[in-house]
Amino acid sequence: MESHQHIMINRRTFVHGSAAASALALAAPMSAGFARSDSALRLVAKPGSAHLLEPGQPQTPIWGYNGLVPGPTLRVPQGQEFDVELINKLPQPTTVHWHGIRIINAMDGVAGLTQPPVQHGDSFNYRFAPPDAGTYWYHPHYRTWEQLARGLHGALIVDEAKPPEVDQDLVMIFDDWRIGTKGKIDDASFESMHDISHAGRLGNILTLNGKFTQDFSVLSGQRLRLRLINASNARVMGVSFDGHDPLVVALDGQPVDRPFAPARNTILLAPAQRADLILDCTEEPGTKSEIVAHAGRERLTAGWLVYDEKRRQRQNVLADFPILQPNPMPTDIDLDNAAPIDLVMSGGARSAFRSAEYKGQELGIRELVRKHKKAWAFNGTVGFPDKPLAVLETGKTAIVRMINKTAWPHAMHFHGHHVREISHSGREPQRFWRDTVFMQPSETVTIAFKAHNPGKWMLHCHMLGHQRGGMSTWYEVV
Repeated sequence: MESHQHIMINRRTFVHGSAAASALALAAPMSAGFARSDSALRLVAKPGSAHLLEPGQPQTPIWGYNGLVPGPTLRVPQGQEFDVELINKLPQPTTVHWHGIRIINAMDGVAGLTQPPVQHGDSFNYRFAPPDAGTYWYHPHYRTWEQLARGLHGALIVDEAKPPEVDQDLVMIFDDWRIGTKGKIDDASFESMHDISHAGRLGNILTLNGKFTQDFSVLSGQRLRLRLINASNARVMGVSFDGHDPLVVALDGQPVDRPFAPARNTILLAPAQRADLILDCTEEPGTKSEIVAHAGRERLTAGWLVYDEKRRQRQNVLADFPILQPNPMPTDIDLDNAAPIDLVMSGGARSAFRSAEYKGQELGIRELVRKHKKAWAFNGTVGFPDKPLAVLETGKTAIVRMINKTAWPHAMHFHGHHVREISHSGREPQRFWRDTVFMQPSETVTIAFKAHNPGKWMLHCHMLGHQRGGMSTWYEVV
């Protein structure tokens, strides 16, 4: 894809992460990697370091939850109250956004909208009961384009009361990094107008669970549940498993009605999207099978499924295929009496973008770029507006027609709700529940959802340079 080719990843400079970080990223107990503070788990956002370069190269200064990249995997049973104390030891304010959870509004973690940012040295307790089982993740929502790229993210797994029968449940977090000289993160690129106005800030190093390559030990005949998360700032990735035929059972945490095989056995993940796969280990003992990340024109080895040389789990794979139980989504969507909303995207490089409203003034593109580092607009308005895109009564159905009049793809993330496509220009709509909808240039995608969750909710592009450059708004459910 043209929009993701101007930063190429050199496979020789992929990441070597610490064994400790990897172990915590895959830990099953919810308390893994935590200290407790009374009844709350403690999540400390602080500077740390990670070995993101080849052996013998210097470690990279990062920001991480508990100093780790990725942060600890959190696990909680569906519907059970969850209590985490965030302690900020960063040189900037921060928050935690629980991405994809249909959460109560006060816990959504959006600085300036649902809570004040947590200052250096302060703390904030997040407490909520996740209604949906599935694969989610957490990251900041203050200067997200910088703080996420410095390493602040981790997986949040909400376990079903009756999980499917699998032999291993594995988290796979894919991320890319922009590393400059002496093994340090390229700080100057956070404000690069070229990145902001083009495809976003793409990395030159790819990691899987914070490692150069991640080996997963398996047995012939095992069944795996794989939880894939794209934690990159802007890079769209395809993931495949050589010699295997996985089936998709959930997208963005929500079970699909009928499991399906992805096209060419490759699951496409835009930034912030997730997928749950069921993969049967059908190869013979001693096999080493490649986990491939497809990034633009590149086919990159992200890790390996390493089969034990002698042992088997069972002679043949399990016959019955698990279907995940649906979450309690509001399915009574009334399209006939829905509130119509248009969201027109404009701006970016190679567009006819001439001017837009910014903080109540109509400004030309040159002034927006040079003075404010803004290059994108929703409905002719740049940046977070004072007035919401829409005000919806609780229980009202909304139909949002998103029109991409730009030359670049976008990953549109809805806070507080999951949405479903009802039309998609050029192809049949994908009728899955999603919290992040991927759009190609010049496409029009129409989605619908029932406004069941009261509060003020953000809507933005999760190509985070685009958010930095103006692609953010909000809607209110009253």
